[in-house]
Amino acid sequence: MCNHCEEHEEHEEHEHIEQGESRLIQRIVIASIIFIATYIFHLPTALNSTLLVVAYLIAGGNVINRAVGNIIKGKIFDENFLMCIATIGALLIKEYHEAIMVMILYQLGEYLQDRAVEKSKKSISELMDIRPDYANIEKDGQLVKVSPSEVKTGEIITVRPGEKVPLDGIVTEGTATLDTSALTGESVPRQLKINDTAVSGCINTNGVIKIKVTKEWENSTVFQILELVEHASSKKAKTENFITRFAKIYTPLVVLAAVILAIVPPLVTDTSFSIWLNRALTFLVISCPCALVISVPLGFFAGIGGASKAGILIKGSCYLEALSKPELIAFDKTGTLTKGCFEVQAINSAENISQSELLEAAAIGEYYSNHPIATSIKNAYGKELSKDVIQNVKEIAGCGIEAETSIGKILVGNQKLMKQYNISYTPSDETGTIVYVAKNNQYIGSIIINDTLKPDTKETIREIHNLGISTVMLTGDNTRTADAVAKEINIDKHFANLLPADKVEKVETLIKEKNPNKSIIFVGDGINDAPVLTMADVGIAMGALGSDAAIEAADIVIMDDSVSKILTGIKISQKTIRIVKENIIFALGIKALFLILGTLGMMTMWGAVFADVGVALIAVLNSMRALAVKKR
Repeated sequence: MCNHCEEHEEHEEHEHIEQGESRLIQRIVIASIIFIATYIFHLPTALNSTLLVVAYLIAGGNVINRAVGNIIKGKIFDENFLMCIATIGALLIKEYHEAIMVMILYQLGEYLQDRAVEKSKKSISELMDIRPDYANIEKDGQLVKVSPSEVKTGEIITVRPGEKVPLDGIVTEGTATLDTSALTGESVPRQLKINDTAVSGCINTNGVIKIKVTKEWENSTVFQILELVEHASSKKAKTENFITRFAKIYTPLVVLAAVILAIVPPLVTDTSFSIWLNRALTFLVISCPCALVISVPLGFFAGIGGASKAGILIKGSCYLEALSKPELIAFDKTGTLTKGCFEVQAINSAENISQSELLEAAAIGEYYSNHPIATSIKNAYGKELSKDVIQNVKEIAGCGIEAETSIGKILVGNQKLMKQYNISYTPSDETGTIVYVAKNNQYIGSIIINDTLKPDTKETIREIHNLGISTVMLTGDNTRTADAVAKEINIDKHFANLLPADKVEKVETLIKEKNPNKSIIFVGDGINDAPVLTMADVGIAMGALGSDAAIEAADIVIMDDSVSKILTGIKISQKTIRIVKENIIFALGIKALFLILGTLGMMTMWGAVFADVGVALIAVLNSMRALAVKKR
């Protein structure tokens, strides 16, 4: 669907809501005027009764329509049905003023609730205000604004200062500073130059840049994120599903209880039937489950919105709920706990082999590889390489590379590779990733490559432990490197030399051993760790800005590289669940109290409506606290 179509639909929906609210206010005002007039003027009884019935129909006509419509659809027991029974019952026992006032108060309460919910949803939508309004393309020497959905891959767009980057692409001209805070929750600007990747949804704060579009609108980062957030409510938490089931059982039960309350006491006592009928009707008004039905989903929605504000995208309230009760967090190492920026730390050449000769052989062997380790070796070599020197390259899974080159057969990889080719080598005991190199089946040395920890890793692991959560590190690195990192960050357990299949096996074991009421969280880069991310109770992808694979594979996406955002996400989820539980306890507690008071005749129908509306509004306002997120 094009941007303009979506905007048009949103505008029409907004107008429809405003018109509905306007008509509701008109009905409330007219009904109130008639209601007051019957008190002021001494009209004949028949006329007075007729006017009061008219006022009732004006005030509650739409409620009756909704109740009848729902009954036809088979949805009998809802708040509209309860209000109709209660107020029509009041009319039948000649309590006209009470019936009208209850309906007016109910409608006013519904209006206030709808306004509060709409305002809440608007606040949440504004948190993710990343949808680009247009893209600039050049036609006949002039910049023309078009919908991002009309731009094709390969076309050049221009982004000026103050404008949002509408589509993903590569910078072909100019430099700029991007504000990525809407996506990452962080205010640190991102510098762009020629050949850098520009991600849609960011704001250009200075400089004019031209971008060659690499993804059409439906595949762009901003579209995927908007889709993710907009459809998060479809994956409901257990608590939400419970409330839905509870309402379906609760409402018929209170109707039955009201019938019993109206019939049984007059039969076993000398009290009037009308007294108990009035109490039963009051009982029905009090029992409306509005507060629960509105506030619980809104609480989860607000929690997801608050997390989005912090640069944490949660795909559904079920994942938010699971995130709130972690027993253990398993981390990938490279790119998750560490920066993933490898550098050559040491070059250990064999006898009669120079360091430059060793580095050249390794760089040639890794020529076609884009792996960060390969890139670090080529960067350390620092000279131009020609693909003409390479005749054939074969990757040996889990071991390394065999390359046929103009300087001979080169092997670059781990100890397994050396053993597989029966090459006598000198094992290294240095800390880091160790790359062994052989040339023409002769060992020529090893290269030590190290990664560095992210600045917030240690503190985050410490705070996670303070919350009583266990930690595990799963890495493909050698045991010595894994031991050193685990010791430095004080992680509980670690496993080294793991292939992707081994990580899956480890997470399967962790899931089997966990408390069934708790969650296992796996944190990885979202690309190499896709199988594990989908297997864990909660899969979190780190540093996923612009990564399609990460957004697709994970349940939760952290848009920047901050390890501390995991902790932020846990705290947001726990706060949200706490708020939801507060609303449930508060709503049910107040309902129980007022139901008892209504049964004992200590509560009028007017008071019942005030109580119902008040509880719902307080619960809605409480839900909005989930939007407030403390910056770390």
